[in-house]
Amino acid sequence: MLTSHVQKIARVLNILVLIALVCNLILLFFVPVAVRSDQSGLLPGTGDYLSGVLFPGEDDISAAGAAASWLSWFWIFSQEPNKVMLTLFLLFSGCCTAVILWQGRRVLRTILRGEPFSMENAVSLKRAALCSFIISGAALVRVTFNICLFRSAMPLLSYNALFVPIFAMAGLLCLVMSALFRQAAEMKAENDLTI
Repeated sequence: MLTSHVQKIARVLNILVLIALVCNLILLFFVPVAVRSDQSGLLPGTGDYLSGVLFPGEDDISAAGAAASWLSWFWIFSQEPNKVMLTLFLLFSGCCTAVILWQGRRVLRTILRGEPFSMENAVSLKRAALCSFIISGAALVRVTFNICLFRSAMPLLSYNALFVPIFAMAGLLCLVMSALFRQAAEMKAENDLTI
């Protein structure tokens, strides 16, 4: 069977989604490290810390950096409430993002098999929609928590406030596509029975 242009594009997308998934899972480990080493703003000390751990100099001790990375998983929960909330939000969102990427890979695999109109795609897109809605809800909870904690409207200007509508729209888009794939799969099954 000749591969179509869509399958060639799906093959490239499958590789890119796999790379994004692997990077997402690796970075999930460093979330407490990033939040713990944050001095001001959006995690500015993270790059220096990670470059020191991943590319140690002559006087750096890699084992100490690795041990600190493991210990930061326990230390983070003894921090101030805002840092704990940030850690939980980033971990929760990262896990949901991993599920969304995995479901995307499942859809791409059915395209590579030449079976794009299957119920499997409808189920995968529905799961991705659910995870998008969960991220949107978690962002809304975090924005509300920060408004109450800081007694200010400034959290409405943060990236978390942007997550709410963006992931809600992504969830709605995935739901619509899920319904389309389900309807196409039903029509295909009906046509296969007719022939």
